[in-house]
Amino acid sequence: MTLSAKPIRNALPRPGRQTLTCVLSIITLSIALPSHAQDTVTILHTNDFHSRVEPISKYDSPCSAEDNQAGECFGGYARLVTAVADARKRNPDALLFDGGDQFQGSLFYTHYKGKVAAEIMNTLQYDGMTVGNHEFDDGPVVLREFIDSVDFPVVMSNADVSQEPALANKIMKSTVVEKAGQKYGIIGLTPEDTDELASPGKNITFSDPVAAVQGEVDELTAQGIKRIVVLSHSGYEVDKQVAAGTTGVDVIVGGHTNTYLSNSAENAAGPYPTMVGNTAIVQAYAYGKYVGELSVTFNDDGELLTANGEPISIDGSIKEDEQIVARVTELAEPLEGIRNRVVAETAAMIEGNREICRVQECEMGNLVADALLDRVKNQGISIAIMNSGGLRASIDEGEVTMGEVLTVLPFQNTLSTFQITGADVIAALENGVSQVEEVKGRFPQVAGLTFTWDASKPANEGRILEVKVEVDGQMQPIDPDALYGVVSNNYVRSGGDGYSVFANNAKNAYDFGPNVEDVVSEYLAAHAPYKPVLQGRITRQ
Repeated sequence: MTLSAKPIRNALPRPGRQTLTCVLSIITLSIALPSHAQDTVTILHTNDFHSRVEPISKYDSPCSAEDNQAGECFGGYARLVTAVADARKRNPDALLFDGGDQFQGSLFYTHYKGKVAAEIMNTLQYDGMTVGNHEFDDGPVVLREFIDSVDFPVVMSNADVSQEPALANKIMKSTVVEKAGQKYGIIGLTPEDTDELASPGKNITFSDPVAAVQGEVDELTAQGIKRIVVLSHSGYEVDKQVAAGTTGVDVIVGGHTNTYLSNSAENAAGPYPTMVGNTAIVQAYAYGKYVGELSVTFNDDGELLTANGEPISIDGSIKEDEQIVARVTELAEPLEGIRNRVVAETAAMIEGNREICRVQECEMGNLVADALLDRVKNQGISIAIMNSGGLRASIDEGEVTMGEVLTVLPFQNTLSTFQITGADVIAALENGVSQVEEVKGRFPQVAGLTFTWDASKPANEGRILEVKVEVDGQMQPIDPDALYGVVSNNYVRSGGDGYSVFANNAKNAYDFGPNVEDVVSEYLAAHAPYKPVLQGRITRQ
């Protein structure tokens, strides 16, 4: 236990009871000790890894062996192991946390589900993680298998899993982690709209993050835990709201919005850390491109005194761990035949960056929407609507492999067709632009129609100003009362990303078409070399 000055002063005897030498020695000891002792801890953190087991390019897509050898690639399991080991050499007692979404994003997840993620995280010796929405993509049972396989706590405070047999008593709302003699309260957060974003099932309910966090803070502080860290997969803006709306939270390790925070990079969304009151908020982009390294100093009362740091770039300068390279090669063997098959060629890079596709028309969105519509246009379908959250990467110029297509479209969604009124199409587009400020994946990429929207209007209150549909080769105003044939993917048709109007009002729905990735790869092959297009389909006022 660290001695404070106060008990030493209280221990001073009354004058005359001890020798002057003794009094002076005690006074000297009292002055030498600070009024509040301090200590500093390093928090290492990742988020939104999305099964990027192998190195990736600057576009977040697969990186060739040649480019990796030339030092032009980023991330990957083998570089992360080296980077975390180096960080621990600098700070042996560092904590390592994850902000969720380890699942989904490459063939490693498609083939192994959560098994490889568990292996990687156990190898890196994480101290805790929260549940991302993509951890629910294959339902509660796959998440349960992952939790049973990892050596660290998984926390989620704003969800009630008590009615879900696979997860009841398996996910804690919060826990206490001890490192170097200090105890840290760890609280988890997942998106409140996870039921719209993934497949958690009907037995799990999600709640307000602010109230959930404060409830856990109160319980932890009642136990004498003074240092509180929230692991949040709720996004940068929500994290700021949580920091402002709660008391007692020292650090929020974020995720979900793939936000890059930095004190030096021009493209950063904010400073690292972003301070809201006395709470330090951090996030480290995504896909294993960075590991956050935050240095936090606390006093004896658990108060955060300083917080500073910068994300570590996991670039080609970081040597890959040779044993892990061998392990990744072993894991990849069953995947080679699928992903190395060349399916097409592109004349230029196809832009699929989420920061673009989730706020405006983008090249990847046009490609996928065009491919969907082309596949079923002879079935009376005239409109395609694709959620941008389903687009996960760009594709480089040149040969296109099936592995690249699967990196863009990793969810194994099927093509869905249905009929719906023009009024419901407008309502769907209203939903699509309702959360653009938060860069949410519901933003619609389209084919067979154009629309104009006004970001200055309140969400879901008339942001869509004009919609035109293609009729006999001409663009005409949409008829609210007419019935239109629409194609999307089964996730959106079933109400995912807030498209409940499709789930509730669609007629003659068929959700069991071919896989979207197969439709897109065949479309690319038929149009090789494919030339990316932007055509003014979406206009923002």
